[in-house]
Amino acid sequence: MFSFVRFLSKIAIRIPLLLWSVVVIYPILWMAIGSFRTNAEIYASPWSLPETFNIENFFLAWTDFNIGTAFLNSMTVTVVGTFLCLVLAIPTSYALEKLRFKGSDILFNTYISSMMIPAVLGWIPLFFLLMRMNLLDNLLALSLVYAISQVPFTIFILTSFMGNVPRELEEAAAIDGMSPYGVLLKIVTPLVKSGIITASILNAVSFWNEYFMALILIQTDSKNTLGVQMDLLATNAQYSSAWGVLFAGLTIAVVPVIIFYALFQRHITKGMTEGAVKG
Repeated sequence: MFSFVRFLSKIAIRIPLLLWSVVVIYPILWMAIGSFRTNAEIYASPWSLPETFNIENFFLAWTDFNIGTAFLNSMTVTVVGTFLCLVLAIPTSYALEKLRFKGSDILFNTYISSMMIPAVLGWIPLFFLLMRMNLLDNLLALSLVYAISQVPFTIFILTSFMGNVPRELEEAAAIDGMSPYGVLLKIVTPLVKSGIITASILNAVSFWNEYFMALILIQTDSKNTLGVQMDLLATNAQYSSAWGVLFAGLTIAVVPVIIFYALFQRHITKGMTEGAVKG
């Protein structure tokens, strides 16, 4: 039976969501269209479609403005940083959640509390520390900084998943002579795969979009990440009127993240749902 009240309630929910979707999607769509337009077309009519879809802006952004090099640098620090973060966080999460040694609760709360400390407070000490270790202007060092910065967040996610792993499985493996490391690698890790995927996706997107630490710790233009290089391109566009090239660079930076989320959104939703409640 048709319910007018239920119909109105659905409309009341969907209209704000539709409006919000337009607000979010429209600038991205306008940016993507602008990347195919010449400067003359942009100045003549900023809101119109391009007369011809010209990909020259993408070539100029990729080569002349070093977006291609910055893209590869961002890809490097994202992949390496995500991997290092998992290497550090998985055994730590297992020790805190499953081994339960004296002081584990205090250590866990310390990790979680560190998430509330503004990162900006550590930038100056970190800069001088890396300078004394001769690790400034080093992409691998930047990857390590990224990884360490996300360890508390990753521990927060993984401990929720590991809490749902039945202890009987670990005890059975231990009776069979498996070491704690063997239990972690062969029993626990496969069972928390959803949590690992979720943490990896969220960390990877965070590393890809990061700007300030790369700006502070990287000093050579050829090692700039995408965020820093896009800032330089935006500054250059103000004086050279290279707006089409700027839109092309922004499109190159944004599209991988959109594709990434589109492909793995189910894993994110599934991971957040499975790890919401400890068993």
